[in-house]
Amino acid sequence: MAHFQKPAAGSWTEHYPDLGTEPVDYTDSIDPEFYEAEREGIFKKTWLYMGRVEKLPKVGSYFTRELPVVNTSLIFVKGKDKVIRSFHNVCRHRGNKLVWDDFPNEETAGSCRQFTCKYHAWRYQLDGELTYVQQESEFFDLDKSLYGLKEVRCEVWEGFIFVNFDNTAVSLTDYLGGYGKGLEGYPFHEMTETYSYRAEIGSNWKLFIDAFAEFYHAPILHQKQAVKDEADKLMKVGFEALHYDLQSPHSMISSWGGMAPPKDMNMVKPIERVLRSGLFGPWDRPDIEGLDPLPPAVNPAGAKPWGVDEFEFFPNMSLLIWAPGWYLTYTYWPTAVDKHIFECNLYFVPPKTIRERLAQELAAVTVKEYALQDANTLEATQKMLETRTVTEFPLCDQEILLRHLHKMAVDHVEEYRNASVAG
Repeated sequence: MAHFQKPAAGSWTEHYPDLGTEPVDYTDSIDPEFYEAEREGIFKKTWLYMGRVEKLPKVGSYFTRELPVVNTSLIFVKGKDKVIRSFHNVCRHRGNKLVWDDFPNEETAGSCRQFTCKYHAWRYQLDGELTYVQQESEFFDLDKSLYGLKEVRCEVWEGFIFVNFDNTAVSLTDYLGGYGKGLEGYPFHEMTETYSYRAEIGSNWKLFIDAFAEFYHAPILHQKQAVKDEADKLMKVGFEALHYDLQSPHSMISSWGGMAPPKDMNMVKPIERVLRSGLFGPWDRPDIEGLDPLPPAVNPAGAKPWGVDEFEFFPNMSLLIWAPGWYLTYTYWPTAVDKHIFECNLYFVPPKTIRERLAQELAAVTVKEYALQDANTLEATQKMLETRTVTEFPLCDQEILLRHLHKMAVDHVEEYRNASVAG
């Protein structure tokens, strides 16, 4: 898709006529029936990001994921053939959860040679095959080949593990489209130092994506995080991104925010000057291949003041690539129409010195503070949307990704509902 420069008289939004420019209906964030349709028509039909391959470093490594939005628990494991597979976390004998530790509802990870049920000791190989049944002779014509673990479609792109519960869906590569192709070669595999945050948020899952998919709010909501001169400057000039692009159902925003080191050292806090780090990550780019030149999907406008690109992979994964040479992911897992689990993972090249370690820690805690400021508005938004006093809201040109997200949700739900009626 062509990349547009915003004209003097025009807008990014108007380059995509299907979006329209009228107010957007936010009933999709408060309607329980719509949420149930999202579970069926979106989360059971699209590719969902589960984690990085670094979580499965050797044969027998595994981790589990709890997914209330699709009412299941999954096991991810690296088999003897080095293939990563996913299975429903359920024993084929009496339905006990197969892999768990002290608390059945909590996720876990580890390494094993086989999976053994805690209830009756049925055993399964890493590829899901049932290999042992306690007192097998007591069963009636039991064919173990028919009772292996139930596999879930699982594919890997650039080290990111995805699943899809729809066996008729297109491949992961085709689903990620031009963004996926354009990001190939970025050194994700070099960035294995990880910082993670997780929180339950009292809002619809789309509202938190909305909060991160526009920077129109930054000069207002985050002004206290900047020194006074920088805050005053941002308040005066406002914010406008470098570039927007839509490749439905996905989208991206490219921003100058994130440049490091800053041009004026007086515009940042003393601790940031000492550690050469902050919200935008460590200022010193790591000495690894893959950052120069960057893959073609990164900084598509070719802007010199580029700082960060945010890719929104529908439905619920955000991937942010930062100019100083690190990245982070956000995922948003619905648990109800008005609640979701927010996960944030930051990835850096492993530090070689104490100063590099402290620089990464400063970036991680600063990102957490900014995310908390964003999250702090969401429950208030959710509660007031639920009053239905107002249901339609005007979105500006800097909120084009929000307009697109809600359209994608509505389009997918309508497609699912129409198919259900036709079926």
